[in-house]
Amino acid sequence: MVQHPAEARQDGAGAVICAIVVTFNRFEKLQRTLHRLLEAPLDHVLVIENGSSDGTREWLRTLSDPRLTVLEQAENGGGARGFEIGLREARRRMNPDWYLVMDDDARPLPGAVSAFRATLPRPAGAVLAAVYYPDGTICEMNRPWRNPCWHRATFVDTFLRLGGRKAFHISDEAYRRHVPEPVDGGSFVGQFIPRDAVERVGYPDGRMFIYGDDVHYTLRLAQAGFPNSFDPRVAFEHECATALHGAAMRPFWKTYYHHRNLFMVYRLAAGPLLFWPLFLLLLPRWLLKGSTLPKAERRQYRALIRLGVTDALRGHMGRSHAEILHRAKEAEAPEAQATRSAR
Repeated sequence: MVQHPAEARQDGAGAVICAIVVTFNRFEKLQRTLHRLLEAPLDHVLVIENGSSDGTREWLRTLSDPRLTVLEQAENGGGARGFEIGLREARRRMNPDWYLVMDDDARPLPGAVSAFRATLPRPAGAVLAAVYYPDGTICEMNRPWRNPCWHRATFVDTFLRLGGRKAFHISDEAYRRHVPEPVDGGSFVGQFIPRDAVERVGYPDGRMFIYGDDVHYTLRLAQAGFPNSFDPRVAFEHECATALHGAAMRPFWKTYYHHRNLFMVYRLAAGPLLFWPLFLLLLPRWLLKGSTLPKAERRQYRALIRLGVTDALRGHMGRSHAEILHRAKEAEAPEAQATRSAR
């Protein structure tokens, strides 16, 4: 495809859109996702294949759509590393106007990409889709939000009026309206990222492996001044399930990444003045998680949380996934990329 100047490609018909999907051992879900993507008016589809062992890699090699590019990775580097590689390679190979990112178990509903094109040209912030479970209910883990530490009224509603999560997340009513709404944070499920944002802010932090990399990156865009927005006219579905056992995550290795990365997200969201009081408030609650587990498992679970927090405090992001699995005394899960959760 001939590359034209950016100014000539910002209309809905001319803008070049590259979808980026990271996959690991979700063969059937990826099949459904790629089928939907290749039906959509996309210019490129880039799959980061993270070392699957369930036939995914072999199946991808049989596909011949000229829009499809598959990058095979030697090992599973997690969703975060996959998205960093995906954006880097898409920029180098395709130089699109918009990057569309999603997990392998998420996909645009019919008409979603066309609906996004119809909104162009638009300001250069990220655009976050309305994400639903396959049964049509709102997918809570993909509900975008406003950072209460950046907005006085939201801060008051969240902390002083004790509004909690509902005070800073997009409301159900916002999903029913047909107008975009400003947001700060959101997930990598149905997120359109403009070229200008990637050029200025860079790439997601692949060291995060899973959890929080999407929220962290979206906050970085907002912090850089890009007007991110939630657009209910663009709809996705997320074929996921939450893996919790009481208040504990299963498998246990996930809790290491979850709490290490939460530290990074909260530090960025709260800033240097508010972060440490917030962290000192949250830390006891984190360290007491897993109370419903048997004693031996509870010790193991809390040790992983302590390790995650300690590594975050030290800025240590280099532990291998193999080491975390060993410490958790668990084998690699069939779906190690995992359902991502921003909260």
